[in-house]
Amino acid sequence: MTENEAPDSQLPMLATPQAERLRALVAECVRARYGAEEGLVLLGDAVERDGHLFPLANLALRCREAPEGDWPALVDAHFAALADASRGGEDAEELLAGTCLRLVPTDAVGPAAPTYTREVAEGLRLALALEGPDSVRLLTDEDVARAGADELWGAARRALTRAPMRHEEVRLDGHPVLYSVYGDAHAVATKAVVLPEVVAEVTGRRMPEAGALVAVPTRHLLAFHPIVDGSAADALGDLATYAVRAHGEGPGPLSPRVYWWHEERLTSLGTGEDVPRELLDVIRALSALDRAGRLAPGTPGVGPEDPFAAALARALAHAESDPEAARVETWDAWIAAQQRGTALFAHGKDGEPPADDGELAESGDAARAWLDAFYLTLVTRDRERTTRLCQVPLDTLRGSAPVDDYVPHWIDVLQSHWLRRPVDDVVDRLVTTIKASHPDVATLAPKDFLNLVDYQPVALFHRLLTHDHEAFGEALAESLVQHAGYWGESGAPRARVALGPLALACLAYDMDFPVRTDLPYLPRYLLNRQRLEVAPG
Repeated sequence: MTENEAPDSQLPMLATPQAERLRALVAECVRARYGAEEGLVLLGDAVERDGHLFPLANLALRCREAPEGDWPALVDAHFAALADASRGGEDAEELLAGTCLRLVPTDAVGPAAPTYTREVAEGLRLALALEGPDSVRLLTDEDVARAGADELWGAARRALTRAPMRHEEVRLDGHPVLYSVYGDAHAVATKAVVLPEVVAEVTGRRMPEAGALVAVPTRHLLAFHPIVDGSAADALGDLATYAVRAHGEGPGPLSPRVYWWHEERLTSLGTGEDVPRELLDVIRALSALDRAGRLAPGTPGVGPEDPFAAALARALAHAESDPEAARVETWDAWIAAQQRGTALFAHGKDGEPPADDGELAESGDAARAWLDAFYLTLVTRDRERTTRLCQVPLDTLRGSAPVDDYVPHWIDVLQSHWLRRPVDDVVDRLVTTIKASHPDVATLAPKDFLNLVDYQPVALFHRLLTHDHEAFGEALAESLVQHAGYWGESGAPRARVALGPLALACLAYDMDFPVRTDLPYLPRYLLNRQRLEVAPG
């Protein structure tokens, strides 16, 4: 195939030289018909003028079947027909049947924009567009009055949901995953206004509590990254680069910005530099949750720079091939993780710094590292190390990563209980923890993580403290349902074992609670002590 025979990238039904000739004829015709070039935008597969979009695909198909000498007449007849068809005057039924939502750049509609349009974010307005086979035009105020604003907005939203799209995951080595949504429909990018529905369809999971980063560089493209862990910081940079490049290449440029979908609204992040403090706090908190949050295999942050997190991930990963922890290799991995975790705090008594305070500082989240280590000592039944951990002052656990107040309160509860302080004191601390973990009070941890994962051991401890066997069993079963709901089909090591509930279940089992040993996410031979071996000192 020669260069002259290669299909055009925007009008593939024509060879590139043919497509260029058609565009030149279209430009000449439009200028002759409409006069001045102001407001005229020539795109690769369409012409846009004053809110009217004229796709060229159907015209290109007709030209392909005709001698090139006939093309000027075909172009002229095409735009003459469009001029007649785009004068407006459709009745209400026609408007309701053909109208769809459409994002448009704010500067494209200017001060003379119809009054019904809505600003959805900096640089973007939401309008109503009437779509036909050969043209798309924005509705006027008169159109909206004729069919009814509420009725049109509702019909347009339903049409947007039905608009076809294709999608794929974009995975580059060392980069967080991005989801690319694309298609021929002019409403693909507009699906950003119904992003939770898009996230659910594309990923199979609901929109995370922290929202998503999204870019809409052209009307045919949308890219997003659900904010579920600290990798969102890198995703922001990747999306900013993508948005600027794709916006410049077109066709149908929309916005070079990155936006944050959060709490049912879009907030502009500019080109990745103007990040609001609220989002920075969310990302920092999620970075702190990397140890306890959604870590996909190979995620940066679990490796040689954080030996404890890596050891724990290896122990939990054994559950894939050995879900009941029947093999000695699994036990050895759990012991190795426990020893690595408790070593972080080996000399943390009486206000002294930990033995390996460099590694602890590197982990960035001493409080959550302590919780993981504590849970591991309960599972491995290393009571001496549990006691050592409970002697670590709370001030030692205030690492560089921010955490909600309920986390140190929860640690205080566990330490007080293990060191046999008065029950009334433990109860008071537990009440404080429960209040501090309310979603309206805790602002750093994502609410789904807080409710479905982090709070579950607290609920179990409450039943354990009251020695209510039946309530503990019900709460344990519920915690595992919540664990499954949070992790879904994730392949992350933490998805395979519910570490906090397992630790509390081991504690209850040792207190002669009638704990079931056949529940998912609780390795049987760790829970019932049958894999228990003396760990080296």
